[in-house]
Order: sequence, then structure tokens, then C-alpha cells
Amino acid sequence: MIRVMVDSIRVSLLTQHRVVVLRETDSKRYLPIWIGPFEADAIAMAIQGHEPQRPMTHDLLKTLIGEMEGQITHIFVSDLQDNTFFARIVIEQRGRTVEIDARPSDAIALAVRTEVPIFVENHVLDQAGVFFDEEEQATPEASPPEQPEQEGEPELNDDSMSIFRDFINQLDLDNPNRGGNDPSKS
Repeated sequence: MIRVMVDSIRVSLLTQHRVVVLRETDSKRYLPIWIGPFEADAIAMAIQGHEPQRPMTHDLLKTLIGEMEGQITHIFVSDLQDNTFFARIVIEQRGRTVEIDARPSDAIALAVRTEVPIFVENHVLDQAGVFFDEEEQATPEASPPEQPEQEGEPELNDDSMSIFRDFINQLDLDNPNRGGNDPSKS
């Protein structure tokens, strides 16, 4: 198994889907995993040190495991089948080791709350790991696993995004009401 850390949580601007990006501790290999918005928020809150007023689901699980005299020792992303990642939560309880099947997002949310190591099986990183160069562009020798295509989503490239780039470059952020965009005159 290879030790990783949470590098970032990213949001697709087009679809609002979240991706947790794990980074191998001893290299620049990354593992992007698509996750739900609630799990993304749970991971981000724990990383940022925010304490909710009432326990969230992952806080409840952490407390429950502790009250049952268990301790999470580590989690690991165990497999990848048909573009679906699988994970395991490893718990020591009264001298025995228990492995619990989990979604990676839930396992990671527990790992960041309990400050335990996160690992990925070698074959998963070999299959889905991505190397990034200095400009954060994927290198040709490695690419993320194919994601199911969403119907009706256009293919994005530099040419299709140029209209948005031109619009953003023309914005006058020092004077937002300049150029006929004054909402009080609508």
C-alpha cells in the first residue's frame, strides 16, 4: 500500500461535481476520486478545523467507534471496479482488527477527523493515478480513469472556452457598474 494525503477538494464549474484529490506522499502522483457534495463538505470542514454545533454523520461514527472501545488505525482505498472506488476502514477493538467496507469519501472524512493515515493499494494507483507536471497538466503517460459521459455536455477545449476568457479579461473589477452592467438601471 502507498501512503497518500488529501491534496485538495475541487469543484467542476460546469457540473458542480466534487473531486477529492489524494497525493502520494513521496511523489507527484495524484488520485482523483469523484465524491458527493455532502462528503466533500464533511472532508473540507474537518481539514479546516471547523467544529459543527451538532455532530455530523462522520463525527457520530467517530464517537460511536470510540465509545465501543475501538480506534481507527488507518483507512485505505482498496479497489477500483467499473470506475467505482472502494475503501476499507481499519479499526482495532479489544485486541482484534476489524475492516469495514466504505465509500472512499466516507473513509476519508473519518480519517481526517481521527488524523489517521490514508493509504491506496498499489494496483489502484497504477490504474487511476495521474502525474502532473509543474503547470498542473496531466502528462501523456498517465490519465485519470474515464468518467461516464454526461448526455448533452459539450466537449471543452481552449477554443470553446475563449469566449469566457475574453469576457473575464474585459471585466473591470475596480468599477463593477461600468459598461452598462448597473443593476439599478435594469
